[in-house]
Amino acid sequence: MNSRIVLILAVMMLLTAGAGMAEETGAVIPEIETKDMLIPDNEAMRLIRDMKAGWNLGNTFDAIDCHWLKNPLEYERGWCGVITSEKLMDALQQAGFRTIRIPVSWHNHLDKEWTIDPAWLTRVQEVAGWAYDRGMYVIVNIHHDCDPAYYYPDTAHSENSEKYMRTIWHQLAEAFRDWGNRLILESINEPRLKDTDHEWWWDASHPECQDAMAQIVKLNQVFVDTVRATGGNNADRYLMVPAYDASPDYACESAFTLPEDSADNRIIVSAHAYSPYNFALEQPGIDSFSLNNASQKSGITGFLDKLYHAYVARGIPVLMGEFGAMEKNGNLQDRVNWIAYYVSQARARGITCCWWDNHVFQGNGERFGLFDREKAACVNPVLLEAFMRYAE
Repeated sequence: MNSRIVLILAVMMLLTAGAGMAEETGAVIPEIETKDMLIPDNEAMRLIRDMKAGWNLGNTFDAIDCHWLKNPLEYERGWCGVITSEKLMDALQQAGFRTIRIPVSWHNHLDKEWTIDPAWLTRVQEVAGWAYDRGMYVIVNIHHDCDPAYYYPDTAHSENSEKYMRTIWHQLAEAFRDWGNRLILESINEPRLKDTDHEWWWDASHPECQDAMAQIVKLNQVFVDTVRATGGNNADRYLMVPAYDASPDYACESAFTLPEDSADNRIIVSAHAYSPYNFALEQPGIDSFSLNNASQKSGITGFLDKLYHAYVARGIPVLMGEFGAMEKNGNLQDRVNWIAYYVSQARARGITCCWWDNHVFQGNGERFGLFDREKAACVNPVLLEAFMRYAE
């Protein structure tokens, strides 16, 4: 059966299951006109295109500081409250997701020599395997390990940071060595000068920021060299690397350079953008997104154009590893407008997007929840359909 037909049928099934919610909200998917940019025809660009729509298993293996849990394996449910199931992977596949990003924090699952707890690594591999065996792309990374005791992007901690990257990535590369090319490894998540004035604001004129970017470039190189040295399928596996904060803008700064690599065009630029910030992430910010608002739309196309010209137009792949717009005051129609515009413009520029799902649906937190993991069901079918329509 044609893959497009399968996708349409799967989404229709989900919409039928959630029709009451869709009818109650009255949300409508807008028609977005796009002008496809010229995308170089190479293997890397075809791979990114094939990754289509992505989803993050957020607040799960990346959970930290769950000291009330006696068994470290239970950290998987420490933040999200749910143990991941194969049923969830089935639901994600049936919904049309082609890529699953699995953020993982490793530092709280190590012994004194930084050897990863075998049970923790086995569990990560098990969940990754469920997605991989269903034909999806799988991304595994180092997530909340940015700390002076492990890695920290400044010269003062350079030696320890490089040692940490080599130690962890050697173990991970060996563990995933024989997996096929739908398994992608990502060096680190949003590297930055934590707990400083520059944590979320890189300043090209500031010496500390210049040093941090230089260290991130070095750590990305250590990552690539370590993975490649393990051989097997790691010799030419696709690898993802971020700039400071994983910011699209900072990835386009001259201070950021891609690692040298023995494999040809196998480095993917990793970027995150919850934009426009005041709508997508800021609290309270604003809860409306209008397709008639040029300023709001340029808050998306601005950084996408930068990424396109800096990388995609040159045949270098880019993946939006995290994006999303949190729920605010029942603003589903605005979120539907936003995701339709964001994804359509990214795909027109050869960029695939991965929704950040932290399994938060209510309260004062960042409400990015899309799938109820216990029920293995989408809570906003119309938002999902908008994503899938424009990711195709």
